[in-house]
Amino acid sequence: MSAEKEEHLSIGANARDEELAANTVPEKFAEEDVPAENVTYQDNPSKQRIVIILLGLGLSVFLAALDITIVSTALPEIVAHFHASDSAYSWIASSYLLANAACVGLWGRLSDIWGRKLILSSSIVLFLGGSLICGLAINVNMLIAGRALQGVGSGGITVMANICVSDLFDVQRRAAYLGIFGATWAIAGAVGPVIGGAFTTYVTWRWCFYINLPVGGVAFLFLMFFLKIDTTKKNLLDGLAAIDWVGVGLVIAGTILLLLGLEFGGDQFAWSSATVICLIVFGIVALIIFGIYERFPSSPIIPSAVFSSRQNVALLLINFCHGVVFIGGCFYLPVYFQNVLLESSIMSGVLLLPLVGALAVSSGLGGWYMRATGRFREVIIFGMFFTTLAYGLYLNLQPYASWSRIVLFQMVAGLGLGPNFQATLIALQANVSPGEMSQATAAFSLVRQLAASISVVVATVIYNHEVAARKAKLVAALGSSLAAEIIAASTSTASLTRGLPDGEQDVIFEVITKGLWYVWVFFLSVSAFGLVLACTLRNLHKAQS
Repeated sequence: MSAEKEEHLSIGANARDEELAANTVPEKFAEEDVPAENVTYQDNPSKQRIVIILLGLGLSVFLAALDITIVSTALPEIVAHFHASDSAYSWIASSYLLANAACVGLWGRLSDIWGRKLILSSSIVLFLGGSLICGLAINVNMLIAGRALQGVGSGGITVMANICVSDLFDVQRRAAYLGIFGATWAIAGAVGPVIGGAFTTYVTWRWCFYINLPVGGVAFLFLMFFLKIDTTKKNLLDGLAAIDWVGVGLVIAGTILLLLGLEFGGDQFAWSSATVICLIVFGIVALIIFGIYERFPSSPIIPSAVFSSRQNVALLLINFCHGVVFIGGCFYLPVYFQNVLLESSIMSGVLLLPLVGALAVSSGLGGWYMRATGRFREVIIFGMFFTTLAYGLYLNLQPYASWSRIVLFQMVAGLGLGPNFQATLIALQANVSPGEMSQATAAFSLVRQLAASISVVVATVIYNHEVAARKAKLVAALGSSLAAEIIAASTSTASLTRGLPDGEQDVIFEVITKGLWYVWVFFLSVSAFGLVLACTLRNLHKAQS
């Protein structure tokens, strides 16, 4: 590397580089192979070993992301198979995210105590065990329990994959590899409905879970034999004593109460009911107490230093905004494809390919740019700008097939969503000390999982409200009985719509499109807020002072 190139990548080295340093990685965190305080490397891995390790981590991340959305197109068949209630429909999907979000903050701390490899392996085993339970389920309660166990393991996989990459590589190489993980996560989430629909249609819905076993088994073997990074481990009693159990209880209780309140609201209980209000209020209070309490333990689950910097708070909020709009798009574009365009579950997944392709390209390019320059502020702003633009364009989706809009709008969304799967994480890691890296990564994952859970719930409330608000229009065109069925079916009206006269179909399509218009407004507002926050990121190298 030339002297000029080295000088360009030396961030914050002197006053002459002040402008560059304003949005780049701090010099003290850009050194080659700077490990966390208690991380040791047993050898210097060859290129071949690095490829195998990354492949094992990538396969694990792919499965963890895939299982968020793979059941979306299989749920009607699953509920019919077990003759389950409408509440079971919701719980099969949400139990995964609920368990994931509740436990995600614990994994990083456990890995500091008992080692990266042990905790990563344990999370994969839990995920595969949950998958097996789901595949063999004989009733809906067994299936929900398996989904919850999957969610616990999935949270560990996501956190530990990011932590292992952060420990193994310096900041600039880390950006490229996390960029690959970001693309992997996004692609898996987007193609999940396609794979789930294919299994349900041509084999059985149980293969939505069985598929994890061979793929996850290969990933497990790769990591068991080739991952040679670990932390200084404690014995069982010392390790248990070192865990901040009060913090664990508060974050789990707060997360579960909040998400249960959002899940029950408007479904099993009215939003104004005491049950929903108490769950949400107590959940928020528990999380606030958790944030205050974490300032006092000697070994907190998430160090308060992660939240003490304005820049870190901004990055976590941007991460939240990004998580909300990504998951929301993956769930509600298929609603448009299936209920307005009357496409099959498989085709609705295929129609997401413009989003997936653009997302994969922009994620990879974002990682390459950060590795080449050490700069991430421009990447974050670029991503949030195009994401905001895309959701503004979604407002122009029509109640008929306009393929130029469908393809172009999704490509713009993919360009925006791709870079911020890893750019915000890279920026956050650069702004904390090496010893706080694992906890900061866990906080990042916790925020993303909460965003995913909240996104679907809030968007569903908005959509259902707006469709129901047009009941009079539906009654005038369809009659009260069919109108009530359309409103009750909400996101799965296609079976009721097919076979109706064109005029009646057009009314249904207009109502659904208008309901989705308000959903896009919600996501547009969240994305715009993230863009404003991204523009405030300045002088990250001063955050440690």
